[in-house]
Amino acid sequence: MTRLEITRGHVEAASAVLIAAATALEARGEPLWQSASLTPERLLRHYPAGSWRVALQDDRPVACLSLHDADPLFWPDDAPGTALYLHKLAVHPDAQGQGLSGWMLDRAAHEVRERGLSALKLDAMTSRPKLRALYETYGFDRVGERRVLDFDVTLYSLHVH
Repeated sequence: MTRLEITRGHVEAASAVLIAAATALEARGEPLWQSASLTPERLLRHYPAGSWRVALQDDRPVACLSLHDADPLFWPDDAPGTALYLHKLAVHPDAQGQGLSGWMLDRAAHEVRERGLSALKLDAMTSRPKLRALYETYGFDRVGERRVLDFDVTLYSLHVH
């Protein structure tokens, strides 16, 4: 893998990665996100600029995720200050197969440790077995299922120490 660095707050770069990933998934017949919902303006409605982490490989955005201090929609019973909540993990199609998902999860877990928290949590659509397998292989524990809006999701937690 060539030189990688993580940046914060680059919603435009995150948008580019997400749109490329969504377009590739759609072409494979596995739609996940609608590209129109992934513009910087639309992302900022739900994901503050400071929540974005973007991986740059030789100054080119190749992966992204969004980290939050709370997630009351998916984790309404969680006490504040115990976890970080991950959303929108994506790898640009041109950079897939290099272990970038794991690298991004490593960075997120490191941030959990730095903040003195105990867990990294996320949700994944129950109907996406490949995505769920990625998280389970990484070490996330399946801790429940929930219906949120019109989506069935599986809840995952990674204990970080």
